[in-house]
Amino acid sequence: MGEGVSPLFTAAPAVALAAIVAAAALVPSFAVGMAGGGLADLLVIFGLLALARAVLALAALDGGTGFGGIGASREMAFAVFAEPALLLIAFTLALVVGTTNLDAIATALQDGAHGLRVSLGLALVAMLAAALVENGRMPADNPATHLELTMVHEAMVLEYSARHLALIEYGASLRLLVWLSLLAAIFAPFGAAPAAAPLLWAFGLFAWIGKIGGLTLALALFEGAIAKMRVFRVPEFLGVAVLLAVLAVVFLFVSQGFA
Repeated sequence: MGEGVSPLFTAAPAVALAAIVAAAALVPSFAVGMAGGGLADLLVIFGLLALARAVLALAALDGGTGFGGIGASREMAFAVFAEPALLLIAFTLALVVGTTNLDAIATALQDGAHGLRVSLGLALVAMLAAALVENGRMPADNPATHLELTMVHEAMVLEYSARHLALIEYGASLRLLVWLSLLAAIFAPFGAAPAAAPLLWAFGLFAWIGKIGGLTLALALFEGAIAKMRVFRVPEFLGVAVLLAVLAVVFLFVSQGFA
């Protein structure tokens, strides 16, 4: 442990990674209805991802550097807007399916009984915007930059090196995979095999790899075609996500009222 910091600074990378690994274990990938499906609640998953973010922000403040404080303050400021959007998205899915359990949501939407809904389309756009910010991707952040005026996530981890930095980088990669799997499980649930049919697991695995590959390619094309926005515009960007999530809930209430 370095001088002038608490044990939190040393433990934060491992704690953040553990929270992200726990979230990853709850997100269904190639199959639905697995043993841990009952624990795969959207609110729990969002909470674990928020815990990982909060621990790293506290560690950045604990380091006592100017860059760490800038990154932590920006990260928490973005979270103020991202988390309400995610909660409203979870609320929308709960109204459609009747539960916040991700495994049940994926199973219900895979059956196609709920059809195409405007509310789900709005929730998809809102979740895409929140996912970009949560992962520090363009246009909210540039994970490859080291300019103090623009960086957010990188500013929080500048004081780390060696195994601690490796844990943080692995956690960031796993967090992105978790978000891609979340998008695939909710809005593209096709191809997921039932847990009771092990013979179909290979097909489900290929379908999941294809969906993740497609989302990754779309992310690469998007980031290559757009410029990074100013830091002070990111709350406005997330404000649009919150507005879309609110509209998703309102439209759902209206449609159910006329049903």
